[in-house]
Amino acid sequence: MNAREISEKNEKLILSPYATFSTDTKGRAKYEEKCELRTDFQRDRDRIIHCKSFRRLKHKTQVFLSPESDHYRTRLTHTLEVSQIARTIARALRVNEDLTEAIALAHDLGHTPFGHAGERALSNMVEGGFTHFEQGVRVCSVIEKGGKGLNLTAEVLDGILNHTRGDWPYTPEGKIVRFSDRIAYINHDIDDAISAGVITENDLPKSAVSYLGNKKSQRINTLVKSIVDSSEGADIKMDSETQKHFDTMHKFLFDTVYTNSVAKREESKVEGIVEGIYNYLIKHPETFSGEYRVILEKDGVSRAAADYIAGMTDHFAVTTFENIYIPKSWMI
Repeated sequence: MNAREISEKNEKLILSPYATFSTDTKGRAKYEEKCELRTDFQRDRDRIIHCKSFRRLKHKTQVFLSPESDHYRTRLTHTLEVSQIARTIARALRVNEDLTEAIALAHDLGHTPFGHAGERALSNMVEGGFTHFEQGVRVCSVIEKGGKGLNLTAEVLDGILNHTRGDWPYTPEGKIVRFSDRIAYINHDIDDAISAGVITENDLPKSAVSYLGNKKSQRINTLVKSIVDSSEGADIKMDSETQKHFDTMHKFLFDTVYTNSVAKREESKVEGIVEGIYNYLIKHPETFSGEYRVILEKDGVSRAAADYIAGMTDHFAVTTFENIYIPKSWMI
């Protein structure tokens, strides 16, 4: 037996019967020979970590646009926190930790620059709208590796597509990531909002704090423990009381942070940047090269423009806008 076969055998010995076994994957869009060292889900995880889209997450906004402090979350640090929470739950429930980790690491690869503000702005430009979760599947299947895609397994792609709203993933591992994403961002957004002076600890809803915990680590532990204790087989869930206080905290953040005029004062500029770049690209298709030239020829200029903008970091989007619209000084 090679290393992969031993790992596959160990999955059957150790994991819950409700886990998604790597030998039972629905497979990849394009057939590949098996790796001698890694299971299919381990290969997916490694491809995600080494891809360009993953590296660019470090320069993409989570909640606060262009924060001056180094300690605010970026899309990359958010992703790592989601992965840590999801792996803890998966290990406790004895489901496939490799699959869970792969989905968690890839779940936000389709995010635009400037966080959800960029997503909304791009959605207004593109016919039929734009969502980061659909774009995430597109990044992994069409755009990465110079247009070849990462050729991930169906289970990972399903977890990316269904990690935020609408239908739930069909694997317990994907459901765990969906819960973990929300657990991570609610708690670290509280942390960042307090650091930014947008809210104070005393502003947090008292009933939710009393039940979930006074500190971030306590709240995460309460939420994770609820899922571990309440889930039944492939049915991943929280108990109703914990879910109620969790929802209360989310509503508080929506009302006081996600729509806060101070925290979001720069977001009004995002639409102008995204629209400006998009309109320029539509009028100048000769701008596209590489995989985006292929997308242009296959799917049209609007799709190529959306894919190109979605892949930008915050800084690159601002620089691109400046290069297009801001006059340069004459060099004498």
